[in-house]
Amino acid sequence: MMRPAAQQYVVTRPLYSEESFAQDHEKIYRHRKTMLDHVKQYFTCDAKRAKNTALSLLPVIGWMKAYRFKEWLLGDIVSGVSTGLVAVLQGLAYCLLASLPPWYGLFSAFFPVIIYFFLGTSRHISVGPFPVLCLMIGSAVTRLVPDEGPAFNITGFEGLTRDEQRVLVASSVTFLAGIMQLAMGVLQVGFVVMYLSDTLVSGFTTAAAIHILVSQLKFVLGLEVPGISGPLSLIYTLEIIFNKITSTNVCDVVISIVIMVVVFIVKEINDRFKSKLPVPIPIEVIMTVIACGVSYAFDFKTRYGIDVVGYIPKGYEAPVAPNPQIFQETAVEAFPIAIVGFAVAFSVAKVYSIKHDYTIDGNQELIAFGVSNIFGASFRSFAASTALSRSAVQESTGGKTQVAGLLSAVIVMIVTLAIGFLLEPLPKSVLGAVIIVNLKGSLMQFREIPYLWRRDKADCVVWLSSCIGAFLLGLDLGLAVGLGVELISVILRTQFPRCSLLANIRGTDIYKDRKDYINIYEPEGVKIFRIPSPIFFANIEFFRNKLVEAVEFNPLRVLRKRNKALRMIRKLLKKGKLQWTSIGFLNTSCGPINESEDESNMEELDQPTDFKDFPARIDWNAELPANIVVPRVEIHSLVLDFAAVSFLDISGLKGLKALLKELIRVEVEVYIVPQHTKLHDCSFFDDEVQSSMFYLTLHDAMLHILEKHPEPTQKKSDYEKIMTGVTVHHPPGSLRSRDRNVGISLKLCFSLFMVFEK
Repeated sequence: MMRPAAQQYVVTRPLYSEESFAQDHEKIYRHRKTMLDHVKQYFTCDAKRAKNTALSLLPVIGWMKAYRFKEWLLGDIVSGVSTGLVAVLQGLAYCLLASLPPWYGLFSAFFPVIIYFFLGTSRHISVGPFPVLCLMIGSAVTRLVPDEGPAFNITGFEGLTRDEQRVLVASSVTFLAGIMQLAMGVLQVGFVVMYLSDTLVSGFTTAAAIHILVSQLKFVLGLEVPGISGPLSLIYTLEIIFNKITSTNVCDVVISIVIMVVVFIVKEINDRFKSKLPVPIPIEVIMTVIACGVSYAFDFKTRYGIDVVGYIPKGYEAPVAPNPQIFQETAVEAFPIAIVGFAVAFSVAKVYSIKHDYTIDGNQELIAFGVSNIFGASFRSFAASTALSRSAVQESTGGKTQVAGLLSAVIVMIVTLAIGFLLEPLPKSVLGAVIIVNLKGSLMQFREIPYLWRRDKADCVVWLSSCIGAFLLGLDLGLAVGLGVELISVILRTQFPRCSLLANIRGTDIYKDRKDYINIYEPEGVKIFRIPSPIFFANIEFFRNKLVEAVEFNPLRVLRKRNKALRMIRKLLKKGKLQWTSIGFLNTSCGPINESEDESNMEELDQPTDFKDFPARIDWNAELPANIVVPRVEIHSLVLDFAAVSFLDISGLKGLKALLKELIRVEVEVYIVPQHTKLHDCSFFDDEVQSSMFYLTLHDAMLHILEKHPEPTQKKSDYEKIMTGVTVHHPPGSLRSRDRNVGISLKLCFSLFMVFEK
């Protein structure tokens, strides 16, 4: 809490409009680059730019130069081994989500990691399979190659087994997603991920966790459930599971429950004592090894009919070309895969970059993941991103750079080339149980709903829409639904902003919403209207309606009424039924104006009131002759606070100018704070709408109004209360002698004084 200042002073300055401020203070001319300048700069090449481009395309060069072998190498080795063991297990487990043979998950944990080592900018994320992406790929795979019935009629499927067809589909979808990511990176459109808000991603990943949970029930229960894709696939899958629930393999259920309980308990211990444990206990790896040994020793496959991982071939398969026909069939699925894969990886990378104080490049990340997926798909891997749990292991076990990632790939390679056969007796129910336990974090996101509802109902609607959409319609359509609702919410917030009337806080130069404060001052006949959004084609009519509601009259209607009244008065004067005297109009007899009269020429009614043939101007707020009734205008000044108006488009400018003219024509003085440069560029000003209406601050505009329209004597004290200075606190001795003697008289009918306490 700030103590009362030892020194204080009141700053006085002239009252500034935008014009007077520009006269007193010269602006620096800044040359603004044209589109042609940007194009020339983009294609200009020199030695320095070539070097920077090479370093940006190969970030490994930059951080390897600064690599501290003595400090970082041991941590990277420990982290690489730990992460590699987890990557092996997750590769096998997540491959089940993609409806592929388990060993192909090892390919996805190897090839993309090698490419990301050279091209990626994050030093801590662990690249490889991500469960949501695997499920999205599995949806495309089961759609083209279903469990039951014939596959799609695609050239290249001839002579292939069902598993080989599925691998071809998965690799082709991954290749296409990689091309999309690479194209977006080259075109520098990494900003598109910003449209996926945290709320949308949270709702989407929660629904994805439910999909993953349901997809693993068949392994946990030991049931044969065909893969179903498309809208309501989750409901149909649950229906099949419930119909077959009596065929559950009890041994699978027991194994799954034991694995889930043990893994859950140890994970809770890891979380609670993470500050005391040197490395997290790799319980998934431990339980997998134990389950493999027990399954092999007791021959679970033969004795209990348990489904196991089975044969794992040694080595890597020859590269395969993607199928262009599959591109055509899966383009709709590939795009959300590309976006979600990058969005998740970039979000995790950003968390670790902030924690460890280095920068990441979104466009370079797109290029890195694009090339990783293209390269990996050529060797039959599927789409790679990052899993938060695996990245947490890599970071928490001492990983400092992607050297740890490279070593984890080496561990995966050793398993693939040498010891993969040891995992052949591993029950698939173990993998399913491990996947389900790791869904805890995603499923617990349901707790965000009450918080979002209390804090921001629009965000809560986005969360529920993305979650329910993905739950019912599938992940690809669900993402589209969530994104659509999110964009609609942004449009609605911009199109229908919360406009407000402001008032002066007594004794200050501060203006706040009049509904929020008690001790406020509002001069009679003055309104201050604030719009907190851009003014453009979609909300200009809303802005107009809100302003009319705030000032409590329709300027166009008032203008037409006044012009109709002038017509009638001219007719009465011409007929001699109305005479002008020194005390005003004197009429003999006349009925009220007929509202439907003279409707033929409406354009003339919209023109400024013309008093050229009248002996004096008419006071429209006084009683009019011949029982003529015109709506009263209770204000003489209107201040528009445009501080939050970030841009105006052509439609907004036209609508704003028309509204200003209507107000000016009914004798309301309009002031705008502050001025927008676009108004000058678009020839906004004319004889009626002049640049002199723009003021530097709300307080400047208010002081000008009060000088021009002084308050009545009984309200003089209120008038003086807003004529305040700005109090600034300084430590002793911080003011220069030149500053202590500065005083500028305020150009008003009164003066402000300066007080210095030395």
